[in-house]
Formats: sequence, structure tokens, C-alpha cells
Amino acid sequence: MKLIGITQRVDNIVHYSERRDCLDQKWSAFFYELDYIVVPLPNLPKDKALMLLGKLHLDAILLSGGNSLCELNPLATDIAPERDEFENAVVTYALGKKLPIIGVCRGMQFINIFMGGALSPIAEHIATRHPIKSANNRKKFERIVNSYHAWGIKAGELASTLQPLAFDVDGCIESFESTTSKVLGLMWHPEREKEFNEYDIQLIGQFLK
Repeated sequence: MKLIGITQRVDNIVHYSERRDCLDQKWSAFFYELDYIVVPLPNLPKDKALMLLGKLHLDAILLSGGNSLCELNPLATDIAPERDEFENAVVTYALGKKLPIIGVCRGMQFINIFMGGALSPIAEHIATRHPIKSANNRKKFERIVNSYHAWGIKAGELASTLQPLAFDVDGCIESFESTTSKVLGLMWHPEREKEFNEYDIQLIGQFLK
């Protein structure tokens, strides 16, 4: 089986005076369907991050959801500067090694910002479901997806090296791919479905081939 490294959200547990790296256990079950073993990646400083990544010999990277981006809202209560720093190092490393990179929700947003794009606040996209439509007539994008984000990517905000794969009904970009590297972005959470969606498994499985 291959290895996929997944970045983790940071939770601040005040009554224990702890900052914890956290990852949904369902990611392991999801990638088991694709013959991948999940390796949770700790939020390390850049120099230690590069050392870790060099030792792990990963086959792919996934940037998971959670935590507001410091760049967008430095006053948000859930920001994690150490995570932003770590993921910056991870994406730089993965692009250099030509590893496949998947961004989910915050991960997709991070990739767009990293590559020179922008984001806008959006309403009524937290803890809900909504339809998406395909940008290229691919059936797997014509469906209902979950939604847990307060920031979106409008058409004019997409980085120049990315192209849309799916939109919501308001024209915000729900999925993209890179035109220059092996990068896929999904604004919804495949791992949060009660039963994994077969189209998500197909989409990510085909991307990782």
C-alpha cells in the first residue's frame, strides 16, 4: 500500500493548556478504500518539517480542513500560525518532488492563496448541503455536497495556474485542478459523509493514479 501524508487541524484545549494536532479518523477509512495508508503530519517548524518529509517517502499529500487562515482573519479564534507555516513548507516540498497534492476545504483555500489567488467571505455555506455543477460535463460533479466553509473562491479569484472543475449555484469554485502540476482542490469534505460517496472515491482514486 502507498502512503499519503495528511496535515492536521490545531485545536486549542484551554483547560489543559494544550494545543493539539487533530485528524478525523474517517480519513484512514476513506483512503483504505484506495489502498493508501494515512500518515498524520504534525505541525512542525519549517526546518523540522522538511527533515520529516524527507524521511517519510510519501506518495501523496492531503491538506485537510479546519482552522482559519491567518492571512484572511488574524483575529479569528481558531487561527494556527504554526499550521500555516507548516503547510507552506509541505506544499513547497511536494511541488518540488512532483507529489500529488489534494486540498480539502481550508486545504483548497490554502493552495489557491499559495499560488497567488484570493478568497472572499461567503454566507450560508457552514454545516449545510448544496448542489454543484460541472465545469466540464463530468457526471461526478453534478450532485449535492456537504459544506463547512465561510470563505469561497469567485471566478476572478482563482490563481492563474488553476482551472475550475465545479461551481456552486452562485458561481463560486467548488473544485479545481492545476494546469502545471498534480494538484486537486475540493471545497467539500469526502470524509464527513455517513457513507463515502462513490464519486469522491473515483475522483480521488483517478487523480492519484
